[in-house]
Amino acid sequence: MTHPADLSAAEAARRIAAGRLSPAELVEACLDRIAAREPVVRAFSSLDPALPRRAAARPIAGPLAGLPVGVKDVLDTADLPSEYGSPIWAGHRPRADAAAVALTRAAGGIILGKTVTTEFATRHPGPTSNPHDPARTPGGSSQGSAAGVAAGFFPLAFGTQTAGSVLRPAAYCGVTGFKPSHGLIHRAGMKVMSESLDTIGVFGRKVEDCALFAGALTRLDLGGRAESAPRIALCFDPGEAQLSPDTAARIEQVAERCARAGAKVTRITLPPALQAVAKVHPVVMNGETAQALAWERTQARALISSVLNERLDWAASLPVSELTAARATFARGRAAFRDLMGGFDVLLTAAAPSEAPLGLEATGDPVCNALWTALHGPCISLPAGTGAAGMPLGVQLVAPFGQDSALLGWAGWMENVLAG
Repeated sequence: MTHPADLSAAEAARRIAAGRLSPAELVEACLDRIAAREPVVRAFSSLDPALPRRAAARPIAGPLAGLPVGVKDVLDTADLPSEYGSPIWAGHRPRADAAAVALTRAAGGIILGKTVTTEFATRHPGPTSNPHDPARTPGGSSQGSAAGVAAGFFPLAFGTQTAGSVLRPAAYCGVTGFKPSHGLIHRAGMKVMSESLDTIGVFGRKVEDCALFAGALTRLDLGGRAESAPRIALCFDPGEAQLSPDTAARIEQVAERCARAGAKVTRITLPPALQAVAKVHPVVMNGETAQALAWERTQARALISSVLNERLDWAASLPVSELTAARATFARGRAAFRDLMGGFDVLLTAAAPSEAPLGLEATGDPVCNALWTALHGPCISLPAGTGAAGMPLGVQLVAPFGQDSALLGWAGWMENVLAG
């Protein structure tokens, strides 16, 4: 029998609804797992077991009733510190929850704790290790959330993505990560870095989990079901040159399995308008982050990591016209992507260039994700076996803006194909 801490969110919800599992039992199972593994995984920035225990003891109702949730520490919580991965904000206690956290509680979810983020969800990593190999990174910036789901600390968690911070750690940790369309999950109470890019996403163990969580937060029916095999655009760019041989081979294998299951798979190359988006992503990301951290950079620059200061100094040195032009490039790219996808249901590509790299000093390359984030459409990373070192590999599905339910439906179809 599956240990309660290893249940998918959807299965745990079904057992709670049927009276075969109580919220208190699930919380205790998660806390037991945390006690056993957290000294190595180090997924939490803040954890007070009394809080989820009290929540589980109260009457709970809603679509997330009794499900423990990890909250990335760039989302404010009124009952736990919100430090944004920076010593500048050490001990900070907001008065209110972020909108996404408040909506989680209203839907019956139990906030288990705050999870480690890289510094301001950007570059400098925290202490979290990959649950499959503590010598390897879990990815970033949503490192504690992805690692926590993989380790059985909670079945659901929040991430955020500016370049690849949901999709890449999901791939590295062997879980499912969903980045919705830009703005689908409200960002009030989030420490926003890039107005044009930052998107709140979710982690679970299966596609159904992500649909359940995102649907509960938005009151949308995101549990789409594919009624036929999809038309798949197979794309290896951007970043084809950086793909490890086992990653490239796995994408081909996934495409072949989908074709055998009835999908029409067509290999495509990116048009110039999309290649241009990938090139200017750093201008927008770092330019807007330099603006967002204006107070920190003027009042506490010495407490910002050198790697982040270096990138923001570079961005601040650019003419304002470059940021304006890069945003216009994004807009042209979104239109080009809608045109490109007119004959396809979903795009299949890599979720990360390789298995999780060795070392905790960096979190991996977002080259497989940044373009798709800039296009504002939904993306999802699905576990797709293991690579040469025995670590998880993931594949990514992408759709145009607003097609969240459809993407989740095709992802569920592919998940079933890969499980067959």
